[in-house]
Amino acid sequence: MKLGAFSISLAVKDIHASQAFYKKLGFEAFGGNITENWLMMKHDAFVIGLFQGMFDKNILTFNPGWDQDAQELDSFTDVREIQKSLKNQGVSLISEVDETSQGPGSIMLADPDGNMILIDQHR
Repeated sequence: MKLGAFSISLAVKDIHASQAFYKKLGFEAFGGNITENWLMMKHDAFVIGLFQGMFDKNILTFNPGWDQDAQELDSFTDVREIQKSLKNQGVSLISEVDETSQGPGSIMLADPDGNMILIDQHR
């Protein structure tokens, strides 16, 4: 199972203060829209998303179909295949994608400690 690009999505209180802080650590904005209160930042292969007012907790995020530079991959495991595999292994899902759909879709689950995991396919 290929989960795609990995990032951590941070629930921030002040996106401008967070951007300034992570910039000091060497992160540079490479996607998103700060006027819409979300921004993607990258340092080497590390990607963080800053999200103000969109969710309550930090989320581990995987993007099937993308590499770490948000470039489309020729081959990837579709989110519906990932969902089917997880369900077959007895993993409980918080939200599911319509298995009859195609293209973009997402699923949400939590690990045993309650950490949220989003598998979010954009293509």
